[in-house]
Amino acid sequence: MYEFIKNIDRRWIFLLMFVSVAIPILLQIQFPEKATDLAVTTYEAIEQLNPGDKVLLSFDFDPASEGELGPMATTFTYHCAVKGLKMYFMALWPVGPQMVDERIEKIIHRDFPDMVYGEDYVNLGFKSGNEGVIKVIVTDFRKLYTTDAYGTAFDDIPMCQDIYSVQDMDLLINVSAGYAGTKEWVQYAVTAFPDDIKMVAGCTGVQAPLLYPYIPDQLPGLLGAIKGAAEYEKLVVERYGLEDQPQYLEGIRRMGPQLVAHLLMILLIITGNVIFFIEKRREGQS
Repeated sequence: MYEFIKNIDRRWIFLLMFVSVAIPILLQIQFPEKATDLAVTTYEAIEQLNPGDKVLLSFDFDPASEGELGPMATTFTYHCAVKGLKMYFMALWPVGPQMVDERIEKIIHRDFPDMVYGEDYVNLGFKSGNEGVIKVIVTDFRKLYTTDAYGTAFDDIPMCQDIYSVQDMDLLINVSAGYAGTKEWVQYAVTAFPDDIKMVAGCTGVQAPLLYPYIPDQLPGLLGAIKGAAEYEKLVVERYGLEDQPQYLEGIRRMGPQLVAHLLMILLIITGNVIFFIEKRREGQS
């Protein structure tokens, strides 16, 4: 058995990894989630708002990162909608508006049909310029946003008539896959106006460590990758009774194959180290 494991063909390892991912997906296996402090503070930042409060949601990602960021964008949208918040969607990434339209169609249109475009939510679309956009709109929205994503004049949109800058928002929510994204929002919006702009965010796993220095002062809440999305989902699902709504359980569902695959990787690492030390010991005895 030892010799078989030591000389195992790598194709068996590939097969094990395939099975470890496929089985949780096919059987819809879900594991319990416990929300960490960052997920709780993210949840509470939205939960503490009152109906009618204004929230700016910047979806700065594209389909390449949808696996990690899609579930948290979905849950952010639902949480804001169920709280009756006024949602101002925008994007610093060219494909961001499509991510916005997808959530509007699948969440607001389906689960909140009484919400009215222009009064309860608006899609401001994409603006090029990366952090340059942030630098402008933190003091003057109308310098860049003269219309919404569909060409309606900014001043003709009822919910935009009293919006002059990001400082008029009660909360900023950013879902980011990289540049420009959370780091730039923190540096050029929150840091510039710490008393007027409050922010929480969700980001990819590789991006999260770069944002930890901003916690908790500039960034009190942060969801890191699919794990953070699953923790936040758990809080929202339990609060609003969404256990039978699979579209709001994507983060939790996607954690199943990830957890099993990680356990397999740990087992393989341990096995490899055991074999290494056994071989070393045998060499020392010979």
